[in-house]
Amino acid sequence: MVEQVILVNENDEKVGLMEKIEAHEKALLHRAFSVFVINDNNEIMLQQRAHDKYHSPGLWTNTCCSHQRDGESNIAAGRRRLQEEMGFTTDLKELFNFIYIAPFDNGLTEHELDHVMVGSFNGEPQLNPDEAADYKWMTADDIKKDIAQNPDIYTEWFKIIFDKYYNHIS
Repeated sequence: MVEQVILVNENDEKVGLMEKIEAHEKALLHRAFSVFVINDNNEIMLQQRAHDKYHSPGLWTNTCCSHQRDGESNIAAGRRRLQEEMGFTTDLKELFNFIYIAPFDNGLTEHELDHVMVGSFNGEPQLNPDEAADYKWMTADDIKKDIAQNPDIYTEWFKIIFDKYYNHIS
């Protein structure tokens, strides 16, 4: 199945559909989402991307992120990908959205209108090895310090999204 993304304008209004890789090659603005899952200790579950991903392999990032399917709500998309990548689901709440651009070394560019969502979970994820190599729990303050000390171990988009998220919760 060819995965498509929803092309949008700056007001998040759908302007078309395009195959995911083509949209990233052309750096076209499309709809996306990022999920932050938090436990009762106020720690965020981070995901280490699988080592064979086509971009940003082995890097740490938020709990999960992806693209909505045509006609799928932001919350439904977040719950779907949380199950597909991390093997669990939880109720999600959308916090905010914003536009960012993050180019990659392989010539692809993320240009996304990103819907940032949060949920809570205290169990053990059942990682899909095609998506995630590992996970860990960290407080927001520890993540902020670690990104400053070790920026190369985090995905480009996570550094942007986490900064917005951190400012939102602070």
